[in-house]
Amino acid sequence: MSSKRHSTKPKPKPKASAPGELSPQPDSSRFYASGAEAATAMEESADQYPEYREETLLEAASEWALAEEFQRALAIYDRLLDEGCEEPEMVAAYRASALWDLGRADEARESIADLRTRHPKDPDLWRYMGELLESKDELRAAMEWFTAGLTHALGPSAPLTPESVRGAEHATEIEQLVIGRHRVRRLLGEPHDDCDDLADRLHEGRAHLFGAARPLDELHDPRRQRATWENDPEMMEAEIKAVQEEAEAHRAARARPVTTCALFWAADDFEELLSSWPASADAYGADHAGHLRQVEQTLRRLSEEGATHLSTGRGDVQDLEAHAQQAGLTPDAPSTRSAYAAELARAGRAEAWPPPRNAPCWCGSERKYKKCCGNPASA
Repeated sequence: MSSKRHSTKPKPKPKASAPGELSPQPDSSRFYASGAEAATAMEESADQYPEYREETLLEAASEWALAEEFQRALAIYDRLLDEGCEEPEMVAAYRASALWDLGRADEARESIADLRTRHPKDPDLWRYMGELLESKDELRAAMEWFTAGLTHALGPSAPLTPESVRGAEHATEIEQLVIGRHRVRRLLGEPHDDCDDLADRLHEGRAHLFGAARPLDELHDPRRQRATWENDPEMMEAEIKAVQEEAEAHRAARARPVTTCALFWAADDFEELLSSWPASADAYGADHAGHLRQVEQTLRRLSEEGATHLSTGRGDVQDLEAHAQQAGLTPDAPSTRSAYAAELARAGRAEAWPPPRNAPCWCGSERKYKKCCGNPASA
């Protein structure tokens, strides 16, 4: 949700100073804890240090908003727009928020409509406006801003895939637009569309990287969202507990020793793998028995080099495809298979190597390891 404090942009470059001379900067000791005191000090500093003028005035407006002095914040935005600024569209967005806070919703809507006609290029502005409208319960308008922002940032013909998002120039901002759109559509009770599926896949990809996490549909459940806004005690307690459980699961996963997992394929899966992606033969060869020998030889070499916590993980073609889809990866890429092997180890689906001499062999033959892949003569 949008807050009264707007995000600030990178500092503008200060004007050049004489050789050997440091460019003066605002005295931060004058910025007090109180919003009004800080805002007053910042406005004075903006005149004293013109090279930081726009950034400092935006911070001053933010402090006035925190102090609920929305008219003072609005005056700063009007001043910036009248005198000229580097980011007039973002300042106009902040101004619309101040108008709404002043109870001038109709003027805010007119300002927002005008801003929309300018087709701004900054995806962060589209996100800000979507979240602002969402916070004012203007959900249809919020959905339109999120959707239009995604189209502008990603391009109307770009495929709705995690790969296209992560490969885009403003990947983080685009992902926020997709997630925000999903959140609003859940509140509106809209059925899932392709873009919502993309939001789920992006979220699942992050969950895959950071451990267990709740599905996006659960996080964006309308009842949960509204109860959270209303500070429902039971809901808040449940949320805190869920976050603690996720954090504990993540800590436990990080505490486990890093395991090197060698991926191998049973005969049927090996045949299906080569049939689906013939280029896999470059890594595994075309002979299944040779593939198993290669895995054993690789593990022995790593062990001789001093590697510890070695393991084997049995691959499954359909499981690999599902993993690739969730993580937004290409199934036939070597890096995807490596990530899949790491996931098997992380999820506890890998077996420690080497197995005991009299234990069943890791390859699934049901023969003893010492008489199968562990037989020195077969390696």
